[in-house]
Amino acid sequence: MKATSKGDQRFWDRLAEKYASQPIADQATYEQKLAITRKYLTPESEVFEFGCGTGSTALLHAPHVRYILATDVAGNMLDVGRGRAADAGIGNIDFRQTGIEEYEPRGQQFDVVLGLNILHLCRDPEGVTQKIHALLKPGGYFIQSTACLKDASPILRVAVPLMRAIGKAPHVSFLSEEDILSMLDSNGFTLTESLRTDSSMAANFYVAQKPEG
Repeated sequence: MKATSKGDQRFWDRLAEKYASQPIADQATYEQKLAITRKYLTPESEVFEFGCGTGSTALLHAPHVRYILATDVAGNMLDVGRGRAADAGIGNIDFRQTGIEEYEPRGQQFDVVLGLNILHLCRDPEGVTQKIHALLKPGGYFIQSTACLKDASPILRVAVPLMRAIGKAPHVSFLSEEDILSMLDSNGFTLTESLRTDSSMAANFYVAQKPEG
């Protein structure tokens, strides 16, 4: 599996302060995604989030679960998350610097894996999806928001590589909804719920379950 590059890590580290100060673009849709996610959380849930950024979503879900392991490649992003958790008196989140590709579970499995606005930034989305299946307990849920950029304007296919060449964008994998559903199916997941957005740049939302046995 292709690991996260040092260049992408530096990109997100540089962006941490600006990223932390940005308002949510579509608050109503964000709240809807939070509500859907909480249907799959319990007070006993152990959750793994990859690409957690500054931990904003993990902090909102923390009161509803036992534990969250929130990971990201950018240490500066995680520092913001740790500070916010401390300010809020939230102690059940472990912020850890690692990419999903490099993460070593050492036998640990989770009830829920969150991948929010991150799968399309991975260099090997298929391999990551396979790894998530292994990270989940039987019957566990993979909940993702993923930008289906292959279904968006063709201009993006030209613009994004140019932006990356001048350091204004990280690696981006161009995925379609068909690609995502195919990856879920081929790796043994069953789609249980989805929320599709009208905006070409917004992320579609999918909940998929690993079989019980």
